[in-house]
Amino acid sequence: MFNKRTKIKALLSHGVVDQEVVVMGWVRTFRNNQFIALNDGSTSQNIQVVVPLGSVDEALLKRITTGASLRIEGKLVASLGKGQSVEVLANLIEILGDSDAEKFPLQPKKHSLEFLREIAHLRFRTQTFGAVFRIRHALAFAVHQFFNERGFVYLHTPIITASDAEGAGEMFRVTTLPMDGSAPRNEDGSIDYKEDFFGKSTNLTVSGQLEGELGAMAFSEIYTFGPTFRAENSNTTRHLAEFWMIEPEMAFCDLEDNMNLAEAFVKHLIGYAMEHCADDLAWLDTRLAEEEKQKPQQERQEMGLVEKLKFVLDNDFERITYTDAINILLQSPAYKKKKFQYEVAWGIDLQSEHERYLVEKHFKKPVIVTNYPAKIKAFYMRMDDGCEPGKETVAAMDILAPGIGEIVGGSQREERLERLEARMEEFGIPVEEMSWYLDTRRFGTVPHAGFGLGFERMVQFVTGMGNIRDVIPFARTPKNCEF
Repeated sequence: MFNKRTKIKALLSHGVVDQEVVVMGWVRTFRNNQFIALNDGSTSQNIQVVVPLGSVDEALLKRITTGASLRIEGKLVASLGKGQSVEVLANLIEILGDSDAEKFPLQPKKHSLEFLREIAHLRFRTQTFGAVFRIRHALAFAVHQFFNERGFVYLHTPIITASDAEGAGEMFRVTTLPMDGSAPRNEDGSIDYKEDFFGKSTNLTVSGQLEGELGAMAFSEIYTFGPTFRAENSNTTRHLAEFWMIEPEMAFCDLEDNMNLAEAFVKHLIGYAMEHCADDLAWLDTRLAEEEKQKPQQERQEMGLVEKLKFVLDNDFERITYTDAINILLQSPAYKKKKFQYEVAWGIDLQSEHERYLVEKHFKKPVIVTNYPAKIKAFYMRMDDGCEPGKETVAAMDILAPGIGEIVGGSQREERLERLEARMEEFGIPVEEMSWYLDTRRFGTVPHAGFGLGFERMVQFVTGMGNIRDVIPFARTPKNCEF
């Protein structure tokens, strides 16, 4: 069997010295024709392979270049060098794949993140991105672990849908009709989608929530975890056109239950990463500290990465209403000194700068903001009772995190049929086309709630990466669909 090997992570963590081993991986560096730093992706750490002088012919030595892949047989021995406890003393080296040293773009030196985005198909091999994507994997596993342990049903909601869950209209259209202008038309000149594959206009989903609610009305608690799509022309460090969302929906649940679950969920993900990805987090912590040194003093973060994560784990999230948040912003030195780019007034949609002020300057910890104005929230959110005219609010909640702002958005859903139909009419959503959704209110309606967590923003928060394009393998953004 060819693949009879031991992963480098296993050798470094509990390898038994003086045993014969087989390791395979890619060359990070090769020094003095004797010391190979080999990495197989199982850990951020390399294992040192020592090539005894004179044991390998000159032609083979020249082929041991950065990026080349090797199969090595040898003995695991205690290391005399600093930085590692064991190393491999090679007795057989086989080159599985050559790498042209002059053409391989990942030479052993520091590369900018901008450059690495241009070669995203190779950036996994760097120490930084190896750490990021191992942590992403761990967080994905922790998502399923959290909900499975609580009896939630994992529901696969459709990627192609005929509904717009958010009412935003920023969707990618799905069609098999010709794009050359010959698509069938109605009398008014609009495209006749009855001739399309699905017989109607369809899009890539912006959310699995509406279908998730259907599942919650049968299983009590479900969650989705899948790709979602927004055709939003936002070229920022926080937005993607294709991203992954986790969306639990819970029957017999109100806004407070929703907040409690969301806070426990965020803390579970962070705790799992800290327990299972300590080496990768330590590397990213060091990297972030170096990055912070390059910033002006006033722009530096007060806490290191690991310190920040531990702080979030150890403290309850602050909970305030939207009205309280607006009042805090209006009384803030930043507002009084006109440092906010966007206006502050009751009824505005909080901008990232407002959210980050609340989290990073005022409370200095994650904050849950509740009871937002109804006019700036989606149609399905439950209207609060007893509101004064012109200041109607809904039972919504957002979790704001240091560094990135909103990380979770959710609400108690409007379970009262008449109220929901009235809201849909306000938003111009055709009630008859959503009859399937309204059936959940017609037949055995119950108080229920749910939230959505943008997975990439969670990965960003845990890894400390400043740009969301660096926490998804292949970013899809305006004018960019490479690889």
